[in-house]
Amino acid sequence: MAAAGRVLVYGGRGALGSQCVRYFKSRNWWVASIDLAENEEASASVVVGATDSFPEQAEQVTTEVGKLLGEEKVDAILCVAGGWAGGSAKAKSLYKNCDLMWKQSVWTSTISSHLATKHLKEGGLLTLTGAQAALAGTPGMIGYGMAKGAVHQLCQSLAGANSGLPSGSAAVAILPVTLDTPANRKSMPDADFSSWTPLEFIAETFFDWITGKNRPNSGSLIQVVTTGGKTELVAAHL
Repeated sequence: MAAAGRVLVYGGRGALGSQCVRYFKSRNWWVASIDLAENEEASASVVVGATDSFPEQAEQVTTEVGKLLGEEKVDAILCVAGGWAGGSAKAKSLYKNCDLMWKQSVWTSTISSHLATKHLKEGGLLTLTGAQAALAGTPGMIGYGMAKGAVHQLCQSLAGANSGLPSGSAAVAILPVTLDTPANRKSMPDADFSSWTPLEFIAETFFDWITGKNRPNSGSLIQVVTTGGKTELVAAHL
């Protein structure tokens, strides 16, 4: 049976990425995972080589995705890679954490954007992962806020004319508050989980947007706000 659609999931081994892989596979989509390790549930995996050189990593991923896809186009590229690290400007770990945040959020978003110019269908969807916290100052998590702020800026740039994205396609960033992941539950066991966003909701939202249901305009920064177990999508206006 032919696949219903084709999607690349950058960060396909993380909590949200794995959920996206499972969700789209269950709907008979061809799903490729891009991550530091293989996702055996995916239709195909591109394993990212760990390196401190951004051009080196970017070229490796771009080349391998090109070999995997050939002339085939995808309906969507979902960049759900990322991570969190805290620390103020005086923290001993500042440099290390800034470097990590840059690699996890900015490198992956930049590579995903370039992949979209090469492999996304006309009218396709690129999603990036920002953060609601980065709409304002983040003095207790400097590196995180800077990296996510850069992702927001990238998303808005991609919506402009001559950004390089295919005709009719859209770049949209989701800005979660807290995602309901096993790692977050372990690190914050006493938190109010009813204010955390279920991963399934994000995967369903991506599916809707890809298939043309309630897709935001390109360049939109969409806050994902969960209160009392109910999640809403709220556009941020900068």
